[in-house]
Amino acid sequence: MSRVDGALQLASEQVARAQQGKALRPSIAGFFDEATNTVSYVVHDPATKEAAIIDSVLDYEAASGRTSNGSADLIIEYVNSHNLKVIWLIETHAHADHISAAPYLQERLGGKLAIGCEIVRVQDVFGKLFNAGTDFERDGSQFDHLFVDGEVFELGELECISLHVPGHTPADMAFIIGDAAFVGDTLFMPDFGTARADFPGGDARQLFQSIRRLLKLPDDTRLFLCHDYKAPGRDEYAWESNVKQQREGNVHVKDGTSEDDFVAMRTARDATLAMPSLIMPSVQVNIRGGRLPEPEDNGVSYIKIPVNAV
Repeated sequence: MSRVDGALQLASEQVARAQQGKALRPSIAGFFDEATNTVSYVVHDPATKEAAIIDSVLDYEAASGRTSNGSADLIIEYVNSHNLKVIWLIETHAHADHISAAPYLQERLGGKLAIGCEIVRVQDVFGKLFNAGTDFERDGSQFDHLFVDGEVFELGELECISLHVPGHTPADMAFIIGDAAFVGDTLFMPDFGTARADFPGGDARQLFQSIRRLLKLPDDTRLFLCHDYKAPGRDEYAWESNVKQQREGNVHVKDGTSEDDFVAMRTARDATLAMPSLIMPSVQVNIRGGRLPEPEDNGVSYIKIPVNAV
């Protein structure tokens, strides 16, 4: 069995134990930010109260360049009201549609900031695009921990494993915590489909393979998604499905969809999509672990916008 298959097997066994009552299932709270269509999660072990915060959002007004912490403060309020101890601040990838609030949350709640180890590839590409300079380390050192594929870790008494799922970006990770999988920007709700794969380092073929890997998890594995945009005909936002629902009904990648057909569809669809409105500030900050660029000699931080470079 390959190392990749071995990681998936471990994850599948972990899910089965949780579903059979032989291991704990996590408590999960989702926080939807309508401005960016992003869902952040607080996941905790009900026995020890140890918690992870996944894909947090810093409020950012592009027109004025002002940041605020309303979305993050809702998470802080939840953590404190439930007497949780934050152990991990996890990013599924370096987001292109919102700025991470992880440093703000870490300052107030503690925990280790973590992302997948392939972030170094993203830092290299975008470090060059933004001409970040020699003082910007492209080794992932802005994060406290870099997860590798198949890494087993704990959240209190919860069993957890990380899976590398590239395609949307080279660094995307999914995190299996008990019987729940936090899949980042790979899958959306079945009626909306899948994430784009046209960012630098993205690859539609890799995305298909990553999604099909995730869909080998047990049918009842709960899948928690990073975004929702309300598919036509649906009036409410939603961000939880399961493997069976995705395999049977995902409009882009359900069972029977060939890899070549998916790549053709995804490539054609991506060619029609505008760039995310916050991609320049988001990626520029998120490759730094959610920290703004260092202030210049006037004490102000600046976001660069490369002109005619993308």
